[in-house]
Amino acid sequence: MKWKYIRYIVVVFSLLIFFYMAYLYVNNRLYHLDSFVYDNLIKIERNSITKGLIIITNLVSPVIILGTIIAMTVFMKRKQAVIMLTLNLILTVCLNLSLKNIFIRTRPNIKQLVTESGYSFPSGHAMISLAFYGFIIYLIYTSKSISRQHKKVFIPLIGLLIFLIGISRIYLGVHYVSDVIAGYSISLAYLIIYIEIIKKKVVINEKKQISK
Repeated sequence: MKWKYIRYIVVVFSLLIFFYMAYLYVNNRLYHLDSFVYDNLIKIERNSITKGLIIITNLVSPVIILGTIIAMTVFMKRKQAVIMLTLNLILTVCLNLSLKNIFIRTRPNIKQLVTESGYSFPSGHAMISLAFYGFIIYLIYTSKSISRQHKKVFIPLIGLLIFLIGISRIYLGVHYVSDVIAGYSISLAYLIIYIEIIKKKVVINEKKQISK
């Protein structure tokens, strides 16, 4: 099966997951799923784990995101790619805020290990981490200047980071697992579509930089 068809299947499947989570939420059918995951995850609560997951969850903070963009702007030759990364971030935030204001789900009424405001569904951290760091994975994967060995290290590590950010939101008590699943699924569908739209510009820009 050609890769382009696989992409389409992933987009459709991701959207189906998101709308299924939304359907369950609207019909008040998420209690057992959310409770089961949180109740089992919180059993591992330790001060060391809490501190570690707070650090991980803060990797989606505005300061870290902005610092990453600035660092990439300074050190990365693919300036067009950094612009596309920034645009991607802005669109993801707008999409997340729009969805939150459509569903208006309150935060979990449980022990919260960090303080958060705003609505809960879908998780903004899940959406932004997958869209932002997922786009960085795409840039690494398509880069001609990064060796295959380095790609084999960086890509799995960033993928693990994205996963742990979602876990941190549930563990810290500021999101339900359904919020995180919905955030990941809609963000994945969005990211694939976004990359399909802009990927030619990013590739062309790197070729120009290499030729120089």
